[in-house]
Amino acid sequence: MSPWQQCEPVPNATEPGAVGQRGSGMGRAAEGCGTVSVAIPLTMMITGMVGNALAMLLVSRSYRAKGSRRKRSFLLCIGSLALTDMLGQLLTSPIVISVYLANRTWEAVDPSGHLCVFFGFSMTVFGLCPLLIASTMAVERALAIRAPHWYASHMNPRLTKGGLLAIWAAVVAFALLPVAGLGQYTLQWPGTWCFISTGDGRPSGSTVFAATFAVLGLLSLVVTVACNLATIEALVSRCRMKATEAHSSKQWGRITTETLIQLLGIMCVLSACWSPLLITMLKMIWGHTFEHCKGVPREAPGSELHRECNFFLTAVRLASLNQILDPWVYLLLRKILLQKFCQAANAVSKCSNTECKERSITLSEEIRRTTA
Repeated sequence: MSPWQQCEPVPNATEPGAVGQRGSGMGRAAEGCGTVSVAIPLTMMITGMVGNALAMLLVSRSYRAKGSRRKRSFLLCIGSLALTDMLGQLLTSPIVISVYLANRTWEAVDPSGHLCVFFGFSMTVFGLCPLLIASTMAVERALAIRAPHWYASHMNPRLTKGGLLAIWAAVVAFALLPVAGLGQYTLQWPGTWCFISTGDGRPSGSTVFAATFAVLGLLSLVVTVACNLATIEALVSRCRMKATEAHSSKQWGRITTETLIQLLGIMCVLSACWSPLLITMLKMIWGHTFEHCKGVPREAPGSELHRECNFFLTAVRLASLNQILDPWVYLLLRKILLQKFCQAANAVSKCSNTECKERSITLSEEIRRTTA
């Protein structure tokens, strides 16, 4: 998902037609925009690809390492998330860059409208898949901590692979519904990207499809937050139970603190990136302000309607940031942040260098080893 465009609408531009119609008004509306540097989408694409590629490399090395059997399900989830995010950027960012290079006139890039359908399909698939995979990872972590014996006897890489394939297949089938006539992908304001149409204000397939996307996304966020909170609560309880043992208490205190920091970071990033878009979509549906941005080219730039459309565009940009932040939040920054945290603790408590190194051990390995 990479709709990183900014464009001021042109007055007296005609309203856009449906996807596939030639001469879209939004496409022409973009013609009045000045030349904008392609640096933003290009930088975002490169940053995301580097982060996700590095995450997949680290996951691959850990997966093949000896003694990684207990954490292979978790590693599969992280690798799948990184692969999904990378594919999303590879399929959407080049289109965005092409629109920039064509002076952001969608007609010049997509005269038939088929590319708009593909772009909207990609935005839907690679927006919903990461949310569902993130909730799957949260469930996996909660089971590993709260039910370690059941987890050890029932969870295996084959089951995890089957679950991930089921998620991908279900999301792809869902995203193809507009092609079958239920729902629609349309050009979005300011005429430089395509996404799910929210309908025309009446109950329709577009309304149902848009509402289903938003509800599924919000449910995924709720599951992720609930499972992460359950994981934190279980670790805190176990830490208190082991308070009588000096070594165990110290170890579990460290694990609980590190897990708390990471899980809170995950919840904050997911909520900040996705909540604005999903809630805005539901607000547009329930408030009957469908396709309200179509008339923006005739409005003054400072109007309330103009601000609402800008907010929707900003919400989509925040959602696209999730693809870039995912590998850092889940994997890459964990060791770096823990080392920095240890350095700060060293300055306060003057802990030894050996203890600081121990604190930077991969959290997942400690949890799997301790709960075994």
